[in-house]
Amino acid sequence: MTPTDTQPQNPGGTVLITGAAGGLGRSFALGFAERGYAVAVADIDEAGAAETAALAGAAGGRVWSGRLDVTSVESTGAVAAAAAEFGGGRIDVLVNNAALYAGITRAPIEELDPDEWDRVMAVNAKGPWLMTRAASPYLGEGSRVINIASATVFSGSEQWAHYVASKGAVIGLTRVMAKELGRRGIGVNAIAPGFTLTEASYGHMADAESYGVDRGALRRASRPEDIVGAALFLAGADASFISGQTLIVDGGRQFI
Repeated sequence: MTPTDTQPQNPGGTVLITGAAGGLGRSFALGFAERGYAVAVADIDEAGAAETAALAGAAGGRVWSGRLDVTSVESTGAVAAAAAEFGGGRIDVLVNNAALYAGITRAPIEELDPDEWDRVMAVNAKGPWLMTRAASPYLGEGSRVINIASATVFSGSEQWAHYVASKGAVIGLTRVMAKELGRRGIGVNAIAPGFTLTEASYGHMADAESYGVDRGALRRASRPEDIVGAALFLAGADASFISGQTLIVDGGRQFI
């Protein structure tokens, strides 16, 4: 997709968001666009990514979109290079959001399909590593990497071992990245959302609006903007000395 210019400047810098064809990824794109960032979005669903870019452009941002397979060295390399070119040679914020979530099997550990386990790990754990590896040459002092983990790591969500393990790997990866990239002045943090109302949530859960609400300190469902707010904070100047951390955004469910 050809970049669309609707502003002469990018006051927030350039953000690259993976898994942005819908759900949280689309919400991240709109939130960053509204804050003045130039927004590059990518997804294996290229048409969905283009739709997100159009919406972000309408929100006032410069936009670029493309197809991305986060399990591929070639694809992650090409997208990182294109996003950096769009951003004038630099990526200021990388949001590793792409993940397998909707449609994966919930079953006891004895019944999970090893092939599905491998697919989940390839996208959810290997993907953030490959994407950050590819983006690394374009990250500079002050750049931020935000990895999307999950509060299920802390709750030990039953019958979802592959998903929970993959997101636990993201938290471990975040800590290593923070040390390695921190030597270049790059901050790396993770967000661990609780159950959040997205298209995927509504698609596989009839009681999505009320699910788990009674277990939280704040008695309402999590909305995408709750997670977007956390990402904007971690990308901004107020979080300049925060790195290697995991911010749980679940309305206080983990301590009830």
